[in-house]
Amino acid sequence: MSRLGWIAGPLTMLCFASVTFISASLLRNCYKSPDPEIGPNRNASFLDAVQRILGKMNGRICGVVVVINFIKVGIVYTITAAISIRAILKSNCYHNQGHEASCDYKTSTYMLLFGVIQILVSQIPEFRNMKWLSAVAAIMSFTYSLIGSGLGLAKIIENGEVKGSIGGVPTSTAAEKIWLVSQALGDIAFAFPFSLYFLEIQDTLKSPPSEKATMKKASISAVCITTFFYLCCGGFGYAAFGNSTPGNLLTGFGFYEPYWLIDFANACIVLHLVGGYQIFSQSLFGTVERRLARQFPGSGIVHDNYSFKLPAMPALRLNVLRICFRTTYVICITAIAAIFPYFNEVVGVAGAINFWPIVVYFPVEMYIMQKNIESWTPKAVILRTYSIMCLVVIVFAFIGSVKALISARLR
Repeated sequence: MSRLGWIAGPLTMLCFASVTFISASLLRNCYKSPDPEIGPNRNASFLDAVQRILGKMNGRICGVVVVINFIKVGIVYTITAAISIRAILKSNCYHNQGHEASCDYKTSTYMLLFGVIQILVSQIPEFRNMKWLSAVAAIMSFTYSLIGSGLGLAKIIENGEVKGSIGGVPTSTAAEKIWLVSQALGDIAFAFPFSLYFLEIQDTLKSPPSEKATMKKASISAVCITTFFYLCCGGFGYAAFGNSTPGNLLTGFGFYEPYWLIDFANACIVLHLVGGYQIFSQSLFGTVERRLARQFPGSGIVHDNYSFKLPAMPALRLNVLRICFRTTYVICITAIAAIFPYFNEVVGVAGAINFWPIVVYFPVEMYIMQKNIESWTPKAVILRTYSIMCLVVIVFAFIGSVKALISARLR
């Protein structure tokens, strides 16, 4: 918001929300195939839909895109969790020693701590399917979003003015401003990953009413609620701090007091990310492990489970493949995060790298195939023009975000 200003910031947020809603509207018609109304095939995931509707080649490309999505989320979550843990320690330090104290803590230590936690939690089979996980994640999200918005509003009242400008953060040259805008677009793109999980949610619904009708209401609610919170956090933060707005409202230390509330909000973020990391990662774990199980049906390393029980804990079913593969994966993700521990820059790259294929290209192409829309008809031309326009914006965002990441690494 601070990079775009008071006009372009909210408008860009609303544009990305609109693109996400259009994607949801197109995907609703891709749950059943070849006929979007009667099926008979049901596509339980985004990847299933692409393979069945667009063919194996598109399915392979989509598979790579989905894997990239899981990896990028793991990297961003590791960085964010480490920054939030550090923010808790810094908040307590500033409270005890004063706002001018150095209070310097290295994020790499807390990335390693988060990685160790993920190695342990990743050994729990079907962790992502535990019913309480989504509820905890939702509660944590609402909590820290409300706290961040509330602190921003309180700061505005304390300042007695609304800071910020129409043009956003000023720069010495036009080129620098263009790069800042491109990075902002990447950051916003990361905030709208809804499309990849749309069909998985739709597959859990019972009918009547039809899954399409239910998901229409759900997608409207989801996009409106998330966009509202994004606008509140971004808007209140920018209004409170203006050109000095921190990249992460709860960890950039625009706020020092009440320190316990800042600690609580960052603890909510960490708790959310511990579960969120597994929600994303265990989809990848399950896919790889099922494929290896089919390829090596007689392997004890792949199939044999060993029970392990700690006092006052439920028994764990450990597996050699699960231990080796999942541990290696978490170590690699943690290592990449430690090499590039730059929150805003990494978020920008992560947002732009696969937004277009997941949110725009594949939904558009599947909808055209499902509805048997012929090439060069007005509807096909409009949809593909929309897809190309989105591609241009995302390429611009990706180039700017990569430049910012390289610059941050070389500093």
